[in-house]
Amino acid sequence: MKTIKNLIYLFTFISLTMAIQGCDQQQREKEKEVIIKSEKPEYFQLRPEVEKAYGYTHAVKIGNNIKISGAVSMDDEGNPTAIGNIEQQMKNCYADLEKILKHYGCTFDDVIKEDIFTTDMAQMLEKSGYRAEIYNNGFPTGSWLEVKGLALPEFMVEIELEVHKPE
Repeated sequence: MKTIKNLIYLFTFISLTMAIQGCDQQQREKEKEVIIKSEKPEYFQLRPEVEKAYGYTHAVKIGNNIKISGAVSMDDEGNPTAIGNIEQQMKNCYADLEKILKHYGCTFDDVIKEDIFTTDMAQMLEKSGYRAEIYNNGFPTGSWLEVKGLALPEFMVEIELEVHKPE
């Protein structure tokens, strides 16, 4: 009988010790938790009236990440430019994208993803050498897609970016 009582005491002691250690472990884990505050999106409109009319914002920054909507070759009123000239349309797109990058204190070196949509992949491939002038430290990830059409029939290329801004 005494042996059974001692086993019960021993079992109780071990159980309490394990429970206390478990609580201590949980407390240490709670102390290690990092509180992540919600960051408010920062919106940027390159052409506010055009973007309002079409229902989009050209760029949104959250934390160190920036998403830039597809740039097309247009003037400040939203009219297509460089009609029929894919190389100039591409240059116009990159000029607009550079303005947005500069707004956030970034360059093309901060771009981590570039997606290009074109209505003529053969011409795009032929003229894509221009990108080497834009990306000095290597090209970002991304996709090139040939599509049936873009927002307006005159647009031949649309380029969107994802950017990681260093601290």
